[in-house]
Amino acid sequence: MKNKKLQNLVLSAMFLGLGLVLPFFTGQIPQIGSMLLPMHLPVILCGFICGWKYGLVVGAVMPILRSAVFGMPPMYPTAIAMAFELAAYGFLVGFLFKNARWQCLKSLYRCLIISMLGGRVVWGIVMTVILGLGENGFTLTAFLTGAFLNAIPGIIVQLILVPAIMLALNKTHLVPFRNNKNHKKEVKDGV
Repeated sequence: MKNKKLQNLVLSAMFLGLGLVLPFFTGQIPQIGSMLLPMHLPVILCGFICGWKYGLVVGAVMPILRSAVFGMPPMYPTAIAMAFELAAYGFLVGFLFKNARWQCLKSLYRCLIISMLGGRVVWGIVMTVILGLGENGFTLTAFLTGAFLNAIPGIIVQLILVPAIMLALNKTHLVPFRNNKNHKKEVKDGV
């Protein structure tokens, strides 16, 4: 048990580091970064691999830390809203996948899509609280544009890359999927 906690801690640190570095590949151009969503991938993978607690913490810390160290994304309102959004991704994907009846490709996609929608809703709520409503505030058009329309390339990347990585990890038995028999035994044994 202690070894698993240490492994999750090390993997979480690696995902946090990836989240700090990956945006450099978008050339620090905010428009490209908001389309490809480079910080989302490590948080989602952390939630799947390490669990919801680690995914939540890595998601909450990553944008704030990146803003403080590198100045991008801007702390207000972007990094603050992203902290809530990424924390929601890490929590939702980890919680849903851990508690899924079967861990398979279908379950993986279900958890991924629900977490992507949930994270975007959380982002919209936080942006509304920060910026307020109205003509000069955060509008429904701004939400739809920021959460979905501009993010289509990143959403596609996530829907292709995350399952591919998880299937590869399952195939190599580094992060094996659990079937229903194993889940019943784990629940019975109190794991």
